Amino acid sequence: MSPPRKADSTTEQEVRRSVTAAGSSFAVGMRVLPAARRRAIYAVYAFCRVVDDIADGDSQLPDRQAGLDYWRAELARAYAGRPETAIGAELAHVAPLFDLPQAELALVVEGMSMDATPIIAPSQEELERYIRCVAGAVGILAMRIFGGWQGAASERFALSLARAMQLVNIIRDVSEDAAMGRLYIPAPVLAETGLPADPALAVTHPALPQARRLLGEMARDSLAQALAEAPSHPRRALFPALVMAGPYVRLLSRMEEDWSRLPPARPGWRKLVDGLGFALAPGR
Repeated sequence: MSPPRKADSTTEQEVRRSVTAAGSSFAVGMRVLPAARRRAIYAVYAFCRVVDDIADGDSQLPDRQAGLDYWRAELARAYAGRPETAIGAELAHVAPLFDLPQAELALVVEGMSMDATPIIAPSQEELERYIRCVAGAVGILAMRIFGGWQGAASERFALSLARAMQLVNIIRDVSEDAAMGRLYIPAPVLAETGLPADPALAVTHPALPQARRLLGEMARDSLAQALAEAPSHPRRALFPALVMAGPYVRLLSRMEEDWSRLPPARPGWRKLVDGLGFALAPGR
């Protein structure tokens, strides 16, 4: 058995490289954090990225589940002080500093296991569980890292904002998800709009704009619920979360103009502008 990995400059740099290579807009909000908090959010993001890559991989389902099982075990090892990987070592280092619950990271793996199956036309309850796992858990961990945790109010803020952002992802990525055999639009929306529960057929069906609109209304409701909790928190603690949410809010507004087509992707600098604009808006 090899000795446990210890967090040091090497593990920190390895994790930072994996975050940078992912090229996600999630990195936008990380840039405004102090070094220690940025290191913690990098560790969480890198963990989420590696299990997401397994769930989205080309290997057979048993191999994907085996890969996810490895990271479940690595998570347990990290919290026990015996990690094998750089990501595990970084988690072991930052978790006690920011009181990061192991159970929330375990939920991320559960959500990726759901993704590996894959998900097609879930019930509303199944969709909500999936969102809680892959987005809500990250939101709760991020709020703790940002330094403004206020208990129940912070949980409501984090879960509502994460739900809004994940719903925007679902609206945007219908075609991309369909190519992987997935359709996250829930069964009640399919029933209301007449959209078929077949990923290949849904992407070109005339009812898709209506289904997107209904999901957009859900996202708007969740966004409003999140912003209602904002006054309970120090502004500095919410700032990174709002910067990360800004590009999603901007995208939602652009899609609301015409649900029949997706607006063109925005470059990274425009996403940063969107994020800062949302975070600095009056009343935030």
